[in-house]
Amino acid sequence: MKASKQVFSIRDLENLTGIKAHTIRTWEKRYNILTPERDQNNVRSYSITNLRELMNIKLLNNHGYKISKISELGPGGIPRLLAEITNAKSIRSHSLNAFLLAMMDFDQPLFMRTYDALAATKTFREIYLDVFLPLLSEIGTLWQTGTITAVHEHFISEMIRQKTAAESDRLLAQEPENTEHTIVLFLPSGEIHDTALQYLNFETLSRSYRTLYLGTNVTMDELSELKQMHDNLIFVTYLTVTPGANELPDYLTRFSSKLLADNDSELWIAGQMARHFKPSPRYPNVTTIASLSDFGDKLERLNQRVSA
Repeated sequence: MKASKQVFSIRDLENLTGIKAHTIRTWEKRYNILTPERDQNNVRSYSITNLRELMNIKLLNNHGYKISKISELGPGGIPRLLAEITNAKSIRSHSLNAFLLAMMDFDQPLFMRTYDALAATKTFREIYLDVFLPLLSEIGTLWQTGTITAVHEHFISEMIRQKTAAESDRLLAQEPENTEHTIVLFLPSGEIHDTALQYLNFETLSRSYRTLYLGTNVTMDELSELKQMHDNLIFVTYLTVTPGANELPDYLTRFSSKLLADNDSELWIAGQMARHFKPSPRYPNVTTIASLSDFGDKLERLNQRVSA
């Protein structure tokens, strides 16, 4: 694979590794760790190789190895030592670093190798909750600080989405056991990123519910057509951008009037915009999903409600 042409500033390295810039400078000067390029103004710039080295050094340092000792290992000695000290905690940290590097270098084989290594000992749910969720949170921070571009975010989100969809596909061949309700997963018009919704679909299928995954940009009229064919629908959506905080009450009022008036269906809202939800008599069958564990609890209670 061609080497990345990306160049990182010392501030980028700080954001990506969590190591303060002044600490990086000290390690360079005192222990000869990293060899950045310098321009005519003596400003440092770093390569993807430098980033990989610093991430490995951080892992060893977190395991109690002093920088003075790490600096004596040399480039080849650091990966060998990392391989010797793997445990549950270090595997998670190593995987997070590997996924970040895969994102920065657009390295699909690295992503796949890292995922396959995790899948050898973990369930997909464990991988998503223990590794992918922290990774997505970290990506959000890196985006806000300007360390990564939209292309980086699209790349890694799509890789995660594809893995989630693949795991859901494995479950689709199984006959659902909980068929009293149908879980309808959708994003409204204007919402285009369905990574999180894909995972909610996986959780629903893994609990053997009858599920309809409609994807992105679904209009209320299209949902109304579905409502004419099915009763007892649980609509599930993930709102990140739209409808915005100011538009949300009106959207929920129209949704309730159009789709929930017969009281046999519900709307569950997850995502950033769910924080702006305020219960109202105008939409009694609308609730929020506070977290992934809350979503699981809701599905369990729904099952218990049917069984009662």
